[in-house]
Amino acid sequence: MTEPAGREPAEASADDSVINTSTGRAHGHDDCPKCGSTEVSRKGETLSLICGFCRYEWVGTRLEDAHGLGDGIGDLAGRTFMSGAADITSAETLITLKCQGCGSEVVVDTGRTLEARCHWCRSILSINDKIPNGAVPDGIVPFAISKEDAIARIGQFAGKRKFFALKRFRAEFKPDNVLAVYLPYMTVDGNVTARFHGKGEVQTRRYTVQHGKTSTTYYDADVYDVVREFDLHIDDLIIESSATRSNIDNRANTNNIINSLLPYDVKNMVAFDSNYLGDATAEKRDLNIDDVTRKAHVQFLTMAREGIRDDLMQYDRGVRWTHEDMDVHGSRWATVFLPVWLYSYAEKSDTGQVMVHYIAVNGRNGNVMGSVPINKARLWGVTFLATVLTAAVAWPLGAAIMVAG
Repeated sequence: MTEPAGREPAEASADDSVINTSTGRAHGHDDCPKCGSTEVSRKGETLSLICGFCRYEWVGTRLEDAHGLGDGIGDLAGRTFMSGAADITSAETLITLKCQGCGSEVVVDTGRTLEARCHWCRSILSINDKIPNGAVPDGIVPFAISKEDAIARIGQFAGKRKFFALKRFRAEFKPDNVLAVYLPYMTVDGNVTARFHGKGEVQTRRYTVQHGKTSTTYYDADVYDVVREFDLHIDDLIIESSATRSNIDNRANTNNIINSLLPYDVKNMVAFDSNYLGDATAEKRDLNIDDVTRKAHVQFLTMAREGIRDDLMQYDRGVRWTHEDMDVHGSRWATVFLPVWLYSYAEKSDTGQVMVHYIAVNGRNGNVMGSVPINKARLWGVTFLATVLTAAVAWPLGAAIMVAG
């Protein structure tokens, strides 16, 4: 089977098209558009922001509405990306913000947060515009699941598994230690042409041949060449943009739990505004488009393969693809923060090796995935007991059959 052919340019070029999602507020006050107060917060679980001083409310701009991200996928050519998805050109995490209230300078570590409070005048300073270290995304999907709801879901998930969990985990488990975190992802649209060539079989006869006390079933089938070529428009495929989180090392962590929370309703992402962060922490993107393009193309091909499954029903013995090919005529990329409620537990083995377990809740729809450290002795004991009981029940039946024979 051939590798998927990605004929889209792999590196930025003059043919790339950039959509500017800048706000004009690189640093300084992130204030109320009516009175200028910096006491701004999110209103409950809605998309509205509210000023704590004059109580003025406004709603962030949906990125899809502002830039037509759901339109024109079939017309995409080359590579288009939002300005927040531009290549990371700086590894610096320390950014100096100048307070527009009193003029003092405040240093923010963008590896940990995107806002700070001026220690002189108490004004809230934030970074809303794109900076060249990948810290500020194009959009954000705010939390819709409350902390109380997330705690309940995590407690229920762990409770169902406590019997086989380590005794220490059962004693130390405190679901209220859950943290709100925004994780960095990219979304990509693709204008794709896919081609498949293989062999399909249609059964024409099925028969059984007796060989003494045994028998063998055979079938006859007509074999056909199967060729499919078609266009596919892919909308909002979500791709991991953190090297740490995409590193699945089953010996040291259960990072795969995080990505198993996908998908998210990224259609509802709003233009990034640090006021949506609230008390949540956020991780910084450290992968560029070139770093994740191959993974995106592999998923494009998988989606194309699944997209024609219903068209192959007449081949009742299945289709074996011998050649797969794909042209990516154009793609469109954006960066986004997605909300996760996260509980973590570090299991230390007798050898000193540490395994980090996660229980995570999708901050939009409440789906829960996770792992807990297992008491292997108890698991093996129950497995052994079940095996013995199964054998004990089966033995009299087997003896009866032998006597009757």
